[in-house]
Amino acid sequence: MISYAPFWETLKKKNITSYTLINKYNISSATIDRIKKGNGISTMKIDDFCRILNCEVSDIIKYVEE
Repeated sequence: MISYAPFWETLKKKNITSYTLINKYNISSATIDRIKKGNGISTMKIDDFCRILNCEVSDIIKYVEE
């Protein structure tokens, strides 16, 4: 199972809110909602987050065995 826990930790470390992602970087609120619910997002969105947050993929998602 993919976990987005690192995403929220990275946002906190970088002092960026989901509001900022939506309004400054044009990330859709639907994408943020999908992450909150633990649903999948595209690799293109992961790439966008890595660029915006200047981080690695492992700072956005991690695999957790069920």
